[in-house]
Amino acid sequence: MATYSIYLTDDDRFLLDMYALKFKNAGHEVTVFQDGNALLDALRTKPAPDALLVDIVMPEIDGFQVLETIKKENLAANTKKIVLSNQGQESDIEKAKGLGAAGYIIKASAIPSEVYTETLAIIEKKP
Repeated sequence: MATYSIYLTDDDRFLLDMYALKFKNAGHEVTVFQDGNALLDALRTKPAPDALLVDIVMPEIDGFQVLETIKKENLAANTKKIVLSNQGQESDIEKAKGLGAAGYIIKASAIPSEVYTETLAIIEKKP
């Protein structure tokens, strides 16, 4: 099985730790961020991960602003961007996809193992 590098961004520490543990236990390299600015700083200075999961509702800058900045600055061009949010309105999903999200997972309706499985499916899906 391939191993991947994953960036997880969520302001909820409990969820962040829970998802990170799920990926780490499966052998993946995980870096966690509690806000969008820290994620963007990492994307500007470190090698891009295979995938990044970003929450929409966060303090300072939200997930949409993170995706807009990634697109505008052409960061992580080959990284699969996945939104992991409780915001599940069709307009949010369309907006995220328009900003380059390869997937959209609604936290409330996905247990951690489903988030893990869906993330791997998105990473491994050929363009």
